[in-house]
Amino acid sequence: MTLPDNAPAASSNGQASDPNAPVDVICGPLINFKNMDVTPSSSVWRGSILIVTKPSQSKPQLRLRQAGPVTNDMATNGALASPSAVAIDGVRLYEDPLKAFWRFSISVTLEPYEARWEYTIPGFRYAEGGEIPGSWDFAVPSGSQSMRLMFHSCNGFSVGTDMDAWVGPNLWNDVLRVHAQKPFHAMIGGGDQLYNDGIRVDGPLKEWTAISNPHKRRAHGFDNNLRARCDEYYYANYVRWYSTEPFKAANGRIPQINVWDDHDIIDGFGSYTDHFMRCSVFRGIGGVAFKYYCLFQHHIAPPKSTYTTDAPQTMHAINGTAGADPRQLENTFVLEETTEDDSWIIGKRPGPYVEEKSRNLYMRLGKRFAFIGVDARTERTRHQVNYPDTYDLIFSRLENEVAAANGDIKHLVVLLGVPIAYPRLAWLENILSSPLIAPIRLLNKRFGFAGGLFNQFDGQVDLLDDLDDHYTARQHKKERRIFIQRLQGFSKAHSVRVTILGGDVHLAAIGRFYSNPSLRIHSEHDPRYMVNVVSSAITNKPPPKAVANLLARRNKLHHMDPSTDETLMSFFDRQPGGQEKSASWNKVTMPSRNYACITEIGGAVPQGENGEAAIFPLPADGHAPLHQGEADAGSAHPAADGFSSSSAMPGGLDVTVRVEINPQDRDGATDGYAFSIPALAYVPSEADSRPQSRTRSLRPRSLRPRSSQDARPRSAVN
Repeated sequence: MTLPDNAPAASSNGQASDPNAPVDVICGPLINFKNMDVTPSSSVWRGSILIVTKPSQSKPQLRLRQAGPVTNDMATNGALASPSAVAIDGVRLYEDPLKAFWRFSISVTLEPYEARWEYTIPGFRYAEGGEIPGSWDFAVPSGSQSMRLMFHSCNGFSVGTDMDAWVGPNLWNDVLRVHAQKPFHAMIGGGDQLYNDGIRVDGPLKEWTAISNPHKRRAHGFDNNLRARCDEYYYANYVRWYSTEPFKAANGRIPQINVWDDHDIIDGFGSYTDHFMRCSVFRGIGGVAFKYYCLFQHHIAPPKSTYTTDAPQTMHAINGTAGADPRQLENTFVLEETTEDDSWIIGKRPGPYVEEKSRNLYMRLGKRFAFIGVDARTERTRHQVNYPDTYDLIFSRLENEVAAANGDIKHLVVLLGVPIAYPRLAWLENILSSPLIAPIRLLNKRFGFAGGLFNQFDGQVDLLDDLDDHYTARQHKKERRIFIQRLQGFSKAHSVRVTILGGDVHLAAIGRFYSNPSLRIHSEHDPRYMVNVVSSAITNKPPPKAVANLLARRNKLHHMDPSTDETLMSFFDRQPGGQEKSASWNKVTMPSRNYACITEIGGAVPQGENGEAAIFPLPADGHAPLHQGEADAGSAHPAADGFSSSSAMPGGLDVTVRVEINPQDRDGATDGYAFSIPALAYVPSEADSRPQSRTRSLRPRSLRPRSSQDARPRSAVN
């Protein structure tokens, strides 16, 4: 075991530790994964645990011990467990007259076996009463393992959800059941870890939202009083949601990795019109949301102050953060972090609507996995997702890390807030932004006609902010294409398979990019083959069946560029639990709550052009399976239960999507669907490098789809 160096933080915190003192806990514990330090001789896992307590506490301690190897029989663990625990002092991140945030930084050396670690917090008791767990545990991979991952998004309810039909975050019960069978080493939150939209319905922005004149609404100030009320709202909403079972139980046992999205701030943040996004109220709540995002989701100290219109020093970022406001620091402690954790890739300049720099993530997830989490919200506008220099920082970090890994990294997992391989809805964008909507908007302003069609912020059609969020929106197409091509170049240069995670859309699907079939490249050797696992929502309600079916009918074959095609994969071979969620012909979109599991398949990767898996016949197009791992996809796949493994594609990935059967079942019973992604053994070929003319006839007519299933247009060019 390696202990953290807490000396600088301890001296700035002041309080002495008293292991016998009671610790009055408001929220927590929450466990995070931070990164791994990998050397030829050893690997060290680093993480943190957060608790929120009443103020003026003695410095709490955490005691950590190894509980032996991971086995299905917990009774056998004691024989190999560490005989004693190590005490780790808490570091105070933030304290005001109502609460204090404490971080315990932990690091452990990986063993030759997958290990279970146990921690306790002496004196722990809930401030509001309730049962006190004796201990919590978490699993760490062996030195030769890659991490087993769980991916989720949209973990909350939109305003107006019928709670009689959607009764709580029940799917976390299934997460815990699967975790008990085969532990997850990390759970990846793809955004909307909670929903803060209620701030405009029953919170401090209710009066502001009710201002009917858009010019007055835009000019409204965000003074310190309004900031304080919004601060109270965000904090209370985090405490409420992160203390809700069974999500609460998972928070203390499965290390989290998170990026944020709009609902972590407010619905549509970043995707409304620029002149409205720059209003003081939006900039103000962006700062407050960032503060609690730092504390609850990343266990780091927040900025000393956030934006207000009555403190000029907070209105323009200095060195990438808002200036200090003495009023906000009154009776308040904010830790000054001496160094940034090496998991961060921090943007060069603040976002346009939040006075903070973006925080992207790089992490090593075990032996053969690397991970990038893209902060696609801090820099977002209606016309950009991220600054070009932020992409440069990300790819520069990737190149350095892969070079230092000496060939060990075989998979790159890329986390995005929204899907990037997904059906186009340009036709809907055109309708909703066309002059045809103008008369309806006028009637809405004057008489409230069609009130549900328009949002309460900039008066635009409410659905437009969701469409503008998508990488496939017309204004993001160029940025999307360049990003995918850079990932392809990285994959080709290092023979690393890229897999993308994206949520947001409240249904499950599997998108993928792949080489134009005319190039005759098998997936096992294809650096353009990149799967986008779309998993959403784990808690929020899904869209109506008709929406899922409409998206399925829009599942065209798209040509991203002359060498790259994309489409959704046929995956859902039957309805979950026999309950009809979509049309029987719809095999590509599943409108039901869900989450995903990602597990490395053991065994050596077949090398060269004659790898065993490459005998799978090349398909005519992406509406057919591209390799054996897709041919076996669905409910009968060996990994469909979320904890079993397949063996057909050594060195590849098993991807499982667990789908809720009945939203009123509080046990959260699910059906599983799975497929496998092959490892990449890139083989340069003349065909792969041959330039292609960009025409509609990118493949012979004889190779175009003729399946009776595909009752939709045959092709589309991006």
